[in-house]
Amino acid sequence: SRKGKTPRRHPPKKPPNSQKDPVGVYCRVRPLGTENEECCIEVISSTTIQLHAPEGFKTNRNGEYKETQYSFKKVFGVSVSQTELFDFVAKPLVDDLISGKNGLLFTYGVTGSGKTFTMTGSPGQGGLLPRSLDMIFNSIGPYQAKRYVFKTDDKNGMEVQNDVDALLERQKRENNLPVPKTPSSRQKVDPEIADMVKQEEAYKADGVDEDSSYSVFVSYIEIYNNYIYDLLEETPDDAIKPKPPQSKILREDQNHNMYVAGCMEVEVKSAEEAFQVFWRGQKKRKVANTRLNRESSRSHSVFIIKLAQAPLDADGDNILQDKNQVTVSQLCLVDLAGSERTGRTGAEGNRIREAGNINQSLLTLRTCIEVLRENQMCGTNKMVPYRDSKVTHLFKNYFDGEGKVKMIVCVNPKADDYEETLLVMRFAEMTQEVEVARPMDRPICGFTPGRRHRNQAFKEELSRKLEERGGPVDRDMPLVVDNLVYSLPPLPSCELTDPHDDITLPRLIEALQNRHRIRQMMIDGCLNLANVIKSKFQELDSNLITRDNFIHEQNGKLFEKDKVIQNNKSEIERLEKKTRMQEHKIDILQKATKIYEDDKRSLQHELETRDQRLHREQSEKRRMEQRMQGVVSDTQLRWEKECERRVNAMQLEMQNKLWVKDEKLKQLKAIVTESKTPGRPEPPPRQTQPNTFPHPGSFTTSTPVRPLHRRSRSAGGEKWVDHKPTTNVDLGTVLQPVIPNAIQVSAPNEKALSKCDRYVLTHQEVASDGEIQTKLIKGEVIKTRGGGQAVQFTDIETLRQEITTVPSRKRRSSEGKPTNGDGSDGTWTDVETRCSVALEMRAGSNMGPGFEGHGITK
Repeated sequence: SRKGKTPRRHPPKKPPNSQKDPVGVYCRVRPLGTENEECCIEVISSTTIQLHAPEGFKTNRNGEYKETQYSFKKVFGVSVSQTELFDFVAKPLVDDLISGKNGLLFTYGVTGSGKTFTMTGSPGQGGLLPRSLDMIFNSIGPYQAKRYVFKTDDKNGMEVQNDVDALLERQKRENNLPVPKTPSSRQKVDPEIADMVKQEEAYKADGVDEDSSYSVFVSYIEIYNNYIYDLLEETPDDAIKPKPPQSKILREDQNHNMYVAGCMEVEVKSAEEAFQVFWRGQKKRKVANTRLNRESSRSHSVFIIKLAQAPLDADGDNILQDKNQVTVSQLCLVDLAGSERTGRTGAEGNRIREAGNINQSLLTLRTCIEVLRENQMCGTNKMVPYRDSKVTHLFKNYFDGEGKVKMIVCVNPKADDYEETLLVMRFAEMTQEVEVARPMDRPICGFTPGRRHRNQAFKEELSRKLEERGGPVDRDMPLVVDNLVYSLPPLPSCELTDPHDDITLPRLIEALQNRHRIRQMMIDGCLNLANVIKSKFQELDSNLITRDNFIHEQNGKLFEKDKVIQNNKSEIERLEKKTRMQEHKIDILQKATKIYEDDKRSLQHELETRDQRLHREQSEKRRMEQRMQGVVSDTQLRWEKECERRVNAMQLEMQNKLWVKDEKLKQLKAIVTESKTPGRPEPPPRQTQPNTFPHPGSFTTSTPVRPLHRRSRSAGGEKWVDHKPTTNVDLGTVLQPVIPNAIQVSAPNEKALSKCDRYVLTHQEVASDGEIQTKLIKGEVIKTRGGGQAVQFTDIETLRQEITTVPSRKRRSSEGKPTNGDGSDGTWTDVETRCSVALEMRAGSNMGPGFEGHGITK
């Protein structure tokens, strides 16, 4: 083993035992509830039953009902009584128990199949448990030891105490009881319990050792939700705060047998007392009302009968004070919970959990049986999963060869239980194939048998002789006792038939003298005995006087002790009264404290809730303030830019108006100036192709005027992003803006937008008259909170070309003068005529945010 760890102890090797017995599996069929109910089970023989599938369970291909037969060691039909069942099943186990061998008997089946009735019974029809108790006490009744002579060592073993320790233990137990029981109350037994225990025939075992003393201990546990609870454990009643039952754990004793640690074992002296203890624990068992049974067992119950046996000493009077000579055997009677589907029980909530744990433990039992069967039939050495369930872990020693195992399969023949009954039959059939090693016989004590009988015979003979002699005799005087048994010799025949007979009278005289001599010897013996007895009486009187003085002295001391005890009792009563008063005050204070703690918890919870709500409101307020500050700053920046844009647009509009007026005045001035110049007038100007100007709105014609440039709004000090898609058609006839200090892109990107303040998109589309028009979509570049850029569109400027009709040239007349087409004189003679044919630029309707470029008209 590794350092710091204790090596695991292996179980001692048992002597090889080649004798094995299969698990005894019996079947009991309960009667149907009603006569008209469909039956699916038929008893064919004393060992075989047959299952008939009801309608709806056709399993053959031809649609026929499947019939299955199962064999058991013994089949008990509906007419079999409880007595016959006990004779075949439980009686051999009780015989083994008294012979020092262990046994396990459990009932298995669906809910409502009669498991509890088979195990417990009813008034007048006692089950296996009360009949087993009755047989045990009928067998060992005359040989029972006094109460508390046998004592459990809390390690699944027994110890033997002497009479003095047993008496002290008894007084201690009775003083600890809340209400001392009187002998009359002990003898009082519930009539119903007595009716269940008392049987028609008194069974007795044959293997009772008359030179041994016996004592019976019982314990009762239940396995609920895979937890072990002691049904005999006394829990204090507390209405304010009831204490839940504590679960127990399984441990292994020095012989590697499993037992429930801390389980209460009650010593009983009669079958009625034992069954009364069982009934007290039965009331605590977990039962529930299900769809299948009004009081369905929701746990596995285990009633353990433990028999302690120890030999007497050589004289046959006392029990040997040797723990190694004590033999302990036990019989476990197990009532398993019902094995059925949860859907049939109508379980909900906790009932589903209970049913799941029940089915899981039974499934573990089936798995262990399967592994045992496979290991025995196939020669494998698979590990049996005993520890997966408390039921299998508790009884693993029995399957390993510590005792006989028997199972009673209870079935209900009604058709509704067919599926569950089929599974139970398959499990029972598999269990019969498992073999358990036969337990070894108990070794017999080395003393010569018959010590109790010899001692009893000697006492009876001595009592008879003392009664004949008229008084008690000291046992220390065997010679005196032997002298008392002398008897006078018989007288010879004294009939005289002849007066000369000289033989009869001398013989008679000799016999009388002999009798007289013997009588005198007896008188002397009696006198000697009387003197001895007198001296003994005198010695006894002196001893009695001394003892009386001692007793008187001890009585005085006892009287003083009684006074002290009375004072202590009065003081104890006063303190108990004060204690009860303080406990009452403590209860009141605890209730008040509990109320205050509840109020404190509720107020603390409310305060925490309000603090959380206030914190959320404050954080929401801060977020709102930050959001509003951002909105205000964004709005302020946007309005500042909007105001700046509007001011710039207004200034540009006014400049455009002033420029248009200046152009008109200049043209008029030029016309007027040309009209005053002598010479031939020049022909009207010819329309030419427009040129591309440095900025929108600027254009030239053939009119000899000084080229003036108008600054577009896009040509300010701001930097523009000139977005011209590649799909646009480059037409020279349409006025195109030229934006200086701009970044031309075919697709906008973040890098270009981050360097500019304004944005313009050149878009071409077909107008309603079939001509292509250009739209300049303008916007402002705004920086977002996330560090990016966004474009906000503010204006759309439309550029289009209007085509008007040009009048035909003037023809000269025959005189050489220019004429109009209608033959009138075509000479421009005044300013009005010249102005009518002058070039005119007509401004668009909207000169603010955008403008329109028009063609040239004559």
